[in-house]
Amino acid sequence: MADDETRTLDRTEENAPAAAPAPTPAARVTPSAASTRPGPRWLAAVVMAGIVLAALNLRPAITSLGALLEEVRVGLGMSGGVAGLLTSVPTLCFAVFGLAAPRLARRWGPGAVVCAGMVAITLGLAIRPFMDTTPAFLAASAVALAGIAVSNVLMPVVIKRWFPERVGSMTGLYSMALSLGTALAAAVTVPMAHALGGGWRTGLGMWAVLAAVAVLPWLAVFRARGADAGAGGTAPAEANTATPPTVRITKSPTAWALGVFFGLQATGAYITMGWMPQIFRDAGVSAETAGVLLAAVMMMGVPLSFVLPRVAARMRHQGLLAVVLGAFGLTGYAGLWLAPAEGAWAWALILGVSNCAFPLALTMIGMRARSHAGVVRLSAFAQSIGYLLSIPGPLLVGWLYESSGGWDLPIALMAGLMVPQIVAGVLAGRDRRIEDEI
Repeated sequence: MADDETRTLDRTEENAPAAAPAPTPAARVTPSAASTRPGPRWLAAVVMAGIVLAALNLRPAITSLGALLEEVRVGLGMSGGVAGLLTSVPTLCFAVFGLAAPRLARRWGPGAVVCAGMVAITLGLAIRPFMDTTPAFLAASAVALAGIAVSNVLMPVVIKRWFPERVGSMTGLYSMALSLGTALAAAVTVPMAHALGGGWRTGLGMWAVLAAVAVLPWLAVFRARGADAGAGGTAPAEANTATPPTVRITKSPTAWALGVFFGLQATGAYITMGWMPQIFRDAGVSAETAGVLLAAVMMMGVPLSFVLPRVAARMRHQGLLAVVLGAFGLTGYAGLWLAPAEGAWAWALILGVSNCAFPLALTMIGMRARSHAGVVRLSAFAQSIGYLLSIPGPLLVGWLYESSGGWDLPIALMAGLMVPQIVAGVLAGRDRRIEDEI
């Protein structure tokens, strides 16, 4: 992994205009790594805390809604098709706003954009419960999801720049915190809403408090960065985040394979977060237990998301991991088809393993580019293309559920999508770099 990081840092410098003879390799690595964390040492600790808190807030806006989807449907007078549209809004926002992340990062720096993203999440979650119509509810959700979208794209960049020697472990920490936040929102939204004496509006709105806490470390990073700039200092963590305009990432087969893999795993994940509680409830499981089952799916990602990036980083070809995760997914969907209530806990745990394709995709994004600039472009491309591909999934599930009156066809669709996901994962896992392909 250290060798990979050395090549990554070297390639970044090779892309810069030549103003002096190139230093020796040994001389080039240490200054590059050190320059990613200018200023006081405490700032790196604040960035680490910010990464964890941001990750905790990147999914509660979605999974808290999944746990209360039936109540929201009734409260706002939604049909099944409109509810399917609601579950597709996250992927649409991630695709659209994610494309803007590289431009925003180039103008303001990744830290400032992530800070703004946390503010947007806070505002969106705070105002969403007060909306009384479906369009207003969707608009408020879009504010929060825009903040999530830009943070999704820039988190691998922040990790690469602030912790270049610990990309695997920091990606694992980030993925683990993201899974933890996802699971907590699914597990405690319904019981907390009841404990606070409120309905679905209270259950959704309370997550704005956690988002507000996540603003604080990024605000500190933003202010410290401003002080450094005013003093004439530099912070590469906020610079050189765009690839040269001549680079055309659409010519890279690996980039496209990553985009398809990311899109198909996102399809499964957002169908799970949006519809799995309803699958269990329709099978006779209580609302509280259905929320806990969704939490169990997400909790499986907490330890696995920490371990999987480390394992993937040590492998030359990550395709085997994509095959294993896909096999778990096919098994879990078969169980949902045959005995959704009787084997609910087993299927939840098995599908939880399958959902760990997300940290695998993040890890491969960091490994398939040599330069920091390449990681920015690849992250934006793979995630935006991926989320665009995933938009029809939740919509189709909602339509099939409403038209067929059951879950057989939707579950068959979920299982069928797992096959091309495995194929794309094998192609994306090959030991290649996008800079070599384009």
